[in-house]
Amino acid sequence: MALVSTDRRYTGRVINLDVDQVRFPDGATGPLEMIRHPGASAVVPFLDPMTDPDPRVILIRQFRHAAEGPIWEIPAGRLEPGEGPEDCANRELSEETGYEAGELHRLTTILTTPGFTDERIHLYAAGVLSQVEAHREWDEYLEVHPLPWSRIMAMIESGEIVDGKTLVALMFVQCIVRQP
Repeated sequence: MALVSTDRRYTGRVINLDVDQVRFPDGATGPLEMIRHPGASAVVPFLDPMTDPDPRVILIRQFRHAAEGPIWEIPAGRLEPGEGPEDCANRELSEETGYEAGELHRLTTILTTPGFTDERIHLYAAGVLSQVEAHREWDEYLEVHPLPWSRIMAMIESGEIVDGKTLVALMFVQCIVRQP
């Protein structure tokens, strides 16, 4: 697939909307609506060592208009211009939870919804946390909740956690990092 042309239709604070003319693998061309996003980082913050039998993790309960209410999430936010994913993860952890990471480990990078956006979220696990002052953005309404890993796994199983980046990050830790 190759980009033939692009037409910016909307420029916003968080996203931009383009209509791209694309050449498909069979040679045909056609329009695709694309939401452009600068990317983001998200972090699973461990209050206890990840290897503990039931470590405590910080989740946030955040109001999300698109979800029509509050949902459970890990701290996350978009990359600022020129900011690297690791710096973004550290900044968002501090701003949203009031904790700073002494250690940060890259987990993976995901494409959120590649059918219509180029957004990538870089996922991390954080440890050796120390308290700092939180500095939330004007539109962030959230509560910070330290929860044991066993409770978080039960929340995933029951469908209480529905946020995609949060599910991927937590299950990545469970299936890849915590398992031998």
